[in-house]
Amino acid sequence: MVALLIKNFIRSKGLLVGLAILFISGIISLNIGKQFLEKNEKIIQKTSHFQKENIDRYVQYMNKEMGLLLYYVRFGLVNETPNIVGLSIGQRDINPSLHNVTIRNLEEQKYTTDLMNPMYQLIGNMDLSFVIIYFFPLIIIAFGFNLVSEEKEEGTWSLVLSQTANTQKMLRLKAGVRYVSILSVLFLLLLIAKFYLSIPFDIYFTVYILTAFFYISFWFSLVWLVVSFHKNSSQNALILLTSWITLTIIVPALMNALVIQLYPIPEAFSTVLDSRDGYHSQWDKAKEPTIEKFHQLYPQLVKYNHPKDKDFSWLWYYAMQQMGDETAVASSKKLKEKIKQRENLSKKLGLWVPTIHTQLTMNTLCFSDITNYLAFIEALERFHEQKRMYFYPKIFSDTPVSSEKWDTFSLAYFKNQPVINLYMVLLPYLIISTLCLLWANINFNRKKYNL
Repeated sequence: MVALLIKNFIRSKGLLVGLAILFISGIISLNIGKQFLEKNEKIIQKTSHFQKENIDRYVQYMNKEMGLLLYYVRFGLVNETPNIVGLSIGQRDINPSLHNVTIRNLEEQKYTTDLMNPMYQLIGNMDLSFVIIYFFPLIIIAFGFNLVSEEKEEGTWSLVLSQTANTQKMLRLKAGVRYVSILSVLFLLLLIAKFYLSIPFDIYFTVYILTAFFYISFWFSLVWLVVSFHKNSSQNALILLTSWITLTIIVPALMNALVIQLYPIPEAFSTVLDSRDGYHSQWDKAKEPTIEKFHQLYPQLVKYNHPKDKDFSWLWYYAMQQMGDETAVASSKKLKEKIKQRENLSKKLGLWVPTIHTQLTMNTLCFSDITNYLAFIEALERFHEQKRMYFYPKIFSDTPVSSEKWDTFSLAYFKNQPVINLYMVLLPYLIISTLCLLWANINFNRKKYNL
């Protein structure tokens, strides 16, 4: 029977076309991921080169005052981009993987990004995760919506009943052939991805494979549930396509609206505004209060003072810059907290929506979620503070520019390694798929495969 079902499957040109579409779209998505990784690597290489070149140039022409030199010199921090990012680009195309900052006010520099084509951002990247989440279910629906109704509508259902003692087994084998064919394309794409993108076979790639496998299994269990009601092909197709639209478009949009409503972030604007006002307003204020606040923040620098007979000093200038960050610290903290709250709520709600759960999980596994970017921003803050604490004493003590080994300042790297809870990743699929299969089994037993 299995051989006959496989032969009939192979003879169905429509089903083979569906597999071909999946495979081709998967290959295209891997190429898009490869191009993204190559573009990102080129940016890092060029930035590394230009950072050294610019430091050399500034040191050559601004070699009298350390404070003036460090007004211009930028230091780069890279959010390390593993090759697995090519499978799920996520937030990486919106939030930069590299920041170049001076030791001046940081808040204004945090959110500087490349200009992007808004239409391109609206469409998004067709990475492999996109293909798995959106394309695979459509082909699964096309493969399974008429699993039972096809026999009835072609008038062969009675013949099937008379020639097999276990009709449920026959239907399972028929669905199994389609299930194996879809999984074969999936695992073939993942195998190609492993070598094409040079992805190490670590815990993240392993869990990514498991996530894709259980997601595909969920859709087959949903199809199995729908056909168990023994409706006609048109009704099955309508129910399944409605389910696809609901799970991939409507529910995510509603959930996004809910998250935005519960956690609005006006701080996204006020943080930058407070930061700019925090240091620009210092020009019109007395210098002593600014320097006093600066000394309170950094008591180790209290020995450096502003010359009383001068209107300007680098101590006052960088203290003024520091006040910009200090003015915005409350807004910045609230902004990060609300973004984290949004992400946590999305993950909790997503546990009951396989499409959302899959997207969030794949982004986490591929180091491209918002949590990764927040960790990068926090690392940037530490990086910026380290640079300040290193250079402030040199600036305030008028250390000669030539005394510093400027060729040692290369790009720094931040590496994030999220902890993966396999139980929370796989349990939602197991629960929902099991419920679908149990419900379907009840339906099949109630119908007893009769017309």
